[in-house]
Amino acid sequence: MQPFIDYFSRNGEKYLDAVFQHLAVSGFSLALAVIIALPLGISAAKNEGTKTAITGLFAALRIVPSLAVLFVCVPLMGTGLRPAVTALSLLAIPPILINTTLAFSSIPEAVLETARGMGMSAGRIFFWIKAPLSLPLVLAGVKTAAVEIIASATLAAYIGGGGLGTIIFTGLGLMRNEFLLIGGVSIALLSIAADFILTKLENFLTRILFGGNPLKSAGFFRNSIDRGVQS
Repeated sequence: MQPFIDYFSRNGEKYLDAVFQHLAVSGFSLALAVIIALPLGISAAKNEGTKTAITGLFAALRIVPSLAVLFVCVPLMGTGLRPAVTALSLLAIPPILINTTLAFSSIPEAVLETARGMGMSAGRIFFWIKAPLSLPLVLAGVKTAAVEIIASATLAAYIGGGGLGTIIFTGLGLMRNEFLLIGGVSIALLSIAADFILTKLENFLTRILFGGNPLKSAGFFRNSIDRGVQS
C-alpha cells in the first residue's frame, strides 16, 4: 500500500494531467467518429448496395489491431495528438456506423407508410419517427465505441498522444508494479464509468421519448394501421 501512497503524494498532479489527457483524446476521437459515422450510416440505410459496401469496409477495420492503425498514422502525420485522434476515430467508426445503419434500415416500412399517409413531411418523419426509433441502437454503438476508445487510447502513449498509457509504459520500463496497477485500474474505471453514464443516458432518453418502451412509437402507428383496416 505504501508504494501507491508515495506515488500519489509525489505525482498527484502528473496523474491528474494524464487522466485529463486520456479523457481529451478519447472525447475528441469519439466526437469525430460520431460526426463521420452517423451521416454515413443514415445514408447507407437508404440503399442496400451502399449499405453492404460501407458496412463491409468498416467492419473489416474491426479486425485490424489498434496498434497497427496507430503506427500506420505515424508516417503520414508524425507523432502527437493528431495521429492518435485519427487512429482512434477510425477504430470507433465501425460500431457506430454498423449500429446506425441497422437501426435506420430496420424500421418497419408499415410505420413509415402510415406516417406518409398521415401527411407527415420527410423531415418530420425523420425527426419524429426514424430518429427516436433508431436512438437506442445508435447509442449502443456509441457506448461500445466509447469503451473501445478509452481502452485503445492507452496505446496512444506510444506515439506521443499522452494519457494514462504513459504511466503503464513507465511502469514497464522501470519494472514498477504499482505504476502498472495505477494505470490499468484507472483505465478500467474510466471504461466502466463511460459505460455507466452512457447506459443511464440511453435509459433516460428512452424513458423520455417512449415512456420506457422503445416500441411505443411503432406500436402507435401499427394501431393506426389496424384501425384504418377495420374501418
